[in-house]
Amino acid sequence: MAPNQDQRSRSSKPATIHSCAQSGDLAGLQKKLAENPSLLNARNAVMAQTPLHVAAGNNNVGVVKFLLDYRGPEAIELEAKNMYGETPLHMASKNGCNESVRLLLDRGAFVEAKANNGMTPLHLAVWHSLRAEDSLTVKTLLEFNADCNVKDNEGMTPLNHLCQGPGHDKLQELLNWHLEEQRKRKAMEACSETKAKMAELERALSNIVGLDDLKLQLRKWAKGMLLDEKRRALGLKVATRRPPHMAFLGNPGTGKTMVARILGKLLHMVGILPTDKVTEVQRTDLVGEFVGHTGPKTRRMIKEAEGGILFVDEAYRLIPMQKSDDKDYGLEALEEIMSVMDSGKVVVIFAGYSEPMKRVISSNEGFCRRVTKFFHFGDFSSKDLAQITHIKMNNQVGESLLYGFKLHPSCSTEAVAKLIGRVTTEKQRKEMNGGIIDPMLVNARENLDLRLDFDCADTEDLLTITLEDLEEGLRSLSQ
Repeated sequence: MAPNQDQRSRSSKPATIHSCAQSGDLAGLQKKLAENPSLLNARNAVMAQTPLHVAAGNNNVGVVKFLLDYRGPEAIELEAKNMYGETPLHMASKNGCNESVRLLLDRGAFVEAKANNGMTPLHLAVWHSLRAEDSLTVKTLLEFNADCNVKDNEGMTPLNHLCQGPGHDKLQELLNWHLEEQRKRKAMEACSETKAKMAELERALSNIVGLDDLKLQLRKWAKGMLLDEKRRALGLKVATRRPPHMAFLGNPGTGKTMVARILGKLLHMVGILPTDKVTEVQRTDLVGEFVGHTGPKTRRMIKEAEGGILFVDEAYRLIPMQKSDDKDYGLEALEEIMSVMDSGKVVVIFAGYSEPMKRVISSNEGFCRRVTKFFHFGDFSSKDLAQITHIKMNNQVGESLLYGFKLHPSCSTEAVAKLIGRVTTEKQRKEMNGGIIDPMLVNARENLDLRLDFDCADTEDLLTITLEDLEEGLRSLSQ
């Protein structure tokens, strides 16, 4: 039968780069690109597919290889998506085009790419295997570690889809074997990451002197949260922990702010908080002078702290010592903070002297329900302060005034402890605690500068703080 007019007109249509890709006409495709290199990633009508989509979906390996090797003004778009959100790897996988799948994966195509329906290439390869009883494409994707546990938009894994078809024992066995291998690998990776994070925490804790009970609690939290992280990595469903709100009780200089910063890093490290920021506030940052000022002012600070820790220092200043007829705006600020503590958006730490903090604890009946962890920061002994001195000198950063300087070998922990005990009073140590260290070291450096001659060329002498320098630093502080 002779072709009718419509058939003749269709057959006489000029070839497009997409039709060349579909038919495997490599010469025709090369000619099109030579004439117009911008056609490399051109989209066809309706389906919005590139030539690579079409060639991969038809397993025209020569065309696929040429497109992947093509060197022109534009780079090939490996992850280009058609109207269904499918990449060229999706197209090759759903049609069982194993050679094209391997070529694409070898060139770095993303094996976990998701289409609009959430399906990965492995989902689609399993569907093809159900119809064609050919699992080569599935094997290739698994060779490139395609995730057997990933879910599409309906919550279905590739294995779930397989269960819909009868009599595919070998394919099911293949997927199950890889699923178990991937679980083992994830367990090993999670274990390695967990150990690294615990080591990081231990490094941070090593800079905290004393506070053994608190450090033990931090270790418990960290280990529990990291184990939960490992459980989730293995596909186990466990409840998300919420970090507790806390009260840090103790005198100034006992390390409350430093511990809060370490806690912020810890909670961020294990994924409990989205950031590691610690927003430090006092009464003046929260309380306004007039009616209507406190609420918005406090809410701004809470908003700034979201995703991290709100550290309320000297929190007892929010509660007046004596009741008066006039409303104290500090109470309003405390109520604003209490109102967001159940939201999970911010962790609140109240800090202050032990005795005055009792006013805060008793001021609001919901306080103890929300603040569930209380930590007492004891005063530092002379030995503690000597240890802190060494820690600070060993951890100076570039912008520090003491960066590059070191202590003389005579400045042992025992010698510095004796010096602090002899030159400072118990009252002074109790009032300042760790606050003694920074000014002592700054004064010691000034004394070093004072006693050096301009003729001094010994690099050791120029950078070494002696026990005598520390003593002068403490005496300057006392004066």
